[in-house]
Amino acid sequence: FMSNVLNPVELTSALIKCRSITPTSAGSIDLIISYLEPMGFTCTKIDFGQGDEKVENLYARFGSLEPNICFAGHVDVVPTGDEQSWSIDPFGGEIKKGKIWGRGAADMKSGIAAFIAAASEVMETNKNLKDYGSISFIITSDEEGKAINGTKKVVEWLINKSEKISGCIVGEPTNVNQMGDTIKIGRRGSFTGSLIVKGIQGHVGYPDLAENPINSLLKMLEPFTKIYLDKGTNEFQPSSVMITTIDVNNDASNVIPGEVKAKFNIRFNTLHSVASLKSMLKNQFDAITKNYEFDYFCNAEPFLTSDEELKSTLQNAIKKVVNINPEKSTTGGTSDARFITKICPVIEFGLVGKTMHKIDENVEVDDIMKLTSIYNKFLQNYFRVEKND
Repeated sequence: FMSNVLNPVELTSALIKCRSITPTSAGSIDLIISYLEPMGFTCTKIDFGQGDEKVENLYARFGSLEPNICFAGHVDVVPTGDEQSWSIDPFGGEIKKGKIWGRGAADMKSGIAAFIAAASEVMETNKNLKDYGSISFIITSDEEGKAINGTKKVVEWLINKSEKISGCIVGEPTNVNQMGDTIKIGRRGSFTGSLIVKGIQGHVGYPDLAENPINSLLKMLEPFTKIYLDKGTNEFQPSSVMITTIDVNNDASNVIPGEVKAKFNIRFNTLHSVASLKSMLKNQFDAITKNYEFDYFCNAEPFLTSDEELKSTLQNAIKKVVNINPEKSTTGGTSDARFITKICPVIEFGLVGKTMHKIDENVEVDDIMKLTSIYNKFLQNYFRVEKND
C-alpha cells in the first residue's frame, strides 16, 4: 500500500470494534471522519433526534465539480443476541482463517471500509481528481432500526442545501454466493396494514343474538391466502401479501368475541402504488362489512433505477475484477436506497450477505480486497481518469 492509501481490512476491523448497536454510532462516525479529513474531504456531521433516539449522520465531500458520485452506507448494526453463543468477541474485529469476524462484518462495515479505501487509492493515483468531479459519502447510524433520523433526513437536508448528487452506490451486501453475482437496481415497496373488525359479543349457544367478527375477518382476508397479487414484471417478482398476526384475546370457549385484530404486510412492485393498494383493500373489505377500522403504514415505495451509465460502469468494473456478469436484481427487503432514489439514480453492490445478522458474522478478507478493487475501477471509469503511474 502506498503511504496515503488505506487498508480496507484494517479499517473494517477498527469499525467492528465500535459497539454501534442501532441507533448509536459508538464513535464509528468520528473514526471515519478521522480518516476522511486528512484525505481532503469536507465532513459535515448532521445529527437528528433527541436523547436515546439521537442519530449521528455524516455527509462528506471531496471536490466541488459535478459529476458528484456518492457512496452510502450505515455503521449501525443489529444486536448480537446472546453473546455466549458467539465463538469470538462480536466486537473484536478479529482477522483469522482468512476472514474478518464480528457484528457488522458483512452488514456493512466492510462495505464502508472498501469504498473509503477505494477513494483513497483513486485520489492517490490521480492527483488532479478534483478536475474530473467529486466523491461524496452519506453515512448513517439509523438503518437497522426505525430509519427515521438517518438517511431519510439526510436526503431532506441535501435537498434544502441544493446539494447535487449524480449517482449513488449503496454498499449493502448484495451478493448471494460469490463476489460479483448480484447488483440491486431497484427494490419493492413495503406496505403494512392493520385491521380491526367489530362484531357483537354474545353466548356461543345463541349465535342469532351476536355477530362474530372472526367470520367477517376471514372473508376479508381470504384473498390474501393466495399470496400473490400479480404476475410480476420483467424487473420485479410478483407482489406478495402475508398475514402476520390475527389476535382475538379470547380465553373463553363459550363466548363469541366482540372484536378481532389482524396485521399484514404487502411487498409490492411498480404495478401498484400506495393509493391503488389502499383503494383495492377498501373495496375488498367494504364488500364484506362496513364495521371495521383500517390503518396502514408504508415505509417504502418501489423504485427502479434506469440510469444505464451508472449500471454499466459498475457491471464493467465487476467483470474486470472477478470476471462475472452480475445479475440485476430487485429482490429482498428494503434498504436506504429507497430514500436516496428521491435525489439521484441509485444502485446497490457490496459483499456476500450469507452471514449478515447471524451469530459469528464474518466475511472473507479476499472479498473485501475484491470489493475495494471493484469500487476503485468503478471510480476510474466513471470519471474517465487514466492512471498516471
